[in-house]
Amino acid sequence: MNRACGILLHPTSLPSPFGIGDLGDAAFAWITMLKASGQSFWQFLPLGPSGQYGSPYHCACSFAGNPLLVSPQKLGERGLLTKSELAAYPALPQDRVDYPAVAREKEKLFRIAFGRFQEQDELLAFCEEEQSWLDKYTLFCALKKEFGDQSWTSWNGPLRLCEQGALDSYGKQHGRELLYHAFVQYVFYEQWAAVRDHAQSEGVLLIGDVPIYVALESSDAWSCPDLFEFDANRNPVRVAGVPSDYYSETGQLWGNPVYNWDALGKDGFSWWIARTKKMLQFADLLRLDHFRAFESFWAVKAGSPTAQDGAWVKGPGMRLFEALRLEIGSLPFIAEDLGVITQEVEALRDEAGLPGMKVLQFAFDNNPDNPHRPYNYPFDSVVYTGTHDNDTTAGWLNTLSGPDRARVDEYIGSCKPAAVDDLVRLAFSTTADLCIVPLQDVLGLDSRARMNTPGRSEGNWQWRCAKADFTRQKLARVAEFAAIYGRNGPDKQG
Repeated sequence: MNRACGILLHPTSLPSPFGIGDLGDAAFAWITMLKASGQSFWQFLPLGPSGQYGSPYHCACSFAGNPLLVSPQKLGERGLLTKSELAAYPALPQDRVDYPAVAREKEKLFRIAFGRFQEQDELLAFCEEEQSWLDKYTLFCALKKEFGDQSWTSWNGPLRLCEQGALDSYGKQHGRELLYHAFVQYVFYEQWAAVRDHAQSEGVLLIGDVPIYVALESSDAWSCPDLFEFDANRNPVRVAGVPSDYYSETGQLWGNPVYNWDALGKDGFSWWIARTKKMLQFADLLRLDHFRAFESFWAVKAGSPTAQDGAWVKGPGMRLFEALRLEIGSLPFIAEDLGVITQEVEALRDEAGLPGMKVLQFAFDNNPDNPHRPYNYPFDSVVYTGTHDNDTTAGWLNTLSGPDRARVDEYIGSCKPAAVDDLVRLAFSTTADLCIVPLQDVLGLDSRARMNTPGRSEGNWQWRCAKADFTRQKLARVAEFAAIYGRNGPDKQG
């Protein structure tokens, strides 16, 4: 990778009149702004159907797109919605995402659009091409509604157990409903393809994100139980999390079912290969979330109140990455190697040939060997001021006092206290091949713009960029930094 830079912004944070950022005009304008500001990369969070509280890391399907990202505006341009129907959309908050309200109001429009959709041959061709995952996903969506959004673990026997006869019978009775959910995915795929085509025309590369785990409430867990550690009744035996860490003294209990890696490996990790290929339809590079779990993962007995009483269990290691390399060639991954990192994890990352992540907010302790200190960076790494799990840099600086703040100020070397702009400049100046800065830090926003607080289930993933801040002028400083530190230009795009 050549020396380059980019900005982290999830599409839900884009401006739009529909209560959530989506794949409408703002997504195209954003890519054009990146290009004009010397940025070669747009990084975003997982694009799958988000969970109850909007978390993109609790996807309802590993292969589907998030329906909430579908643009009603683009449906209107296709003649599937009228101007009056779009204008009648209620006034939802513009500074944050109200996920239940957006889901409710967008579904109304999507069902109207579906009723007008005439290109049945194209939709049926999409269904056939994506059949390997789409059939079960559409059934899962329809059945969730049928059972009042209850967990699939509480459905009646044959449907809970995903028995083909019961599914066939249900499908015959509710074929139109299944086709509706397929239509929404068809539109998502179509709209995202247009966004990606625009990015390619502008020379902007896309960095996607692959969650290490799937949600228990997913079509993956429901329809492919052999891939996970389930008991005979399809209840999780162990669930995922992490032990005590930077974010929580009691660890983080995520609750996702952990993989049965022995079962996954028996057919050469075909499910992971298919998942990776699908994600590469959406992006040029992929951030591998919680990379350390591929070496060893923290498994907690299902039903435990916290993540404290878990154990490290060996993951698939290089067997998985060798299988992926045979299928896709050079591995287009960034390893999210944060948290409790051992020599074994570092060895796996290096053997796989993946760049790791460095975070400036982790850099300023008393340890001169801290891998997040800029003078310790290898070239083959990606530097961030902070990630979606961190406070904004302004918010973080406001929490520092005494020795911690002094170390930041000393490192910056200014006669005045360090500001957000100084940390952004520092990230651009490092030897790391790639520099990615969250838009919140580009704009200098405080803790009110934080995207996620790990360990808190509600109130996350809601931040949206104000329309007044969505201008090329707001990116002027990072454009300057890209030029000063040799990260811009067509020959700097990786």
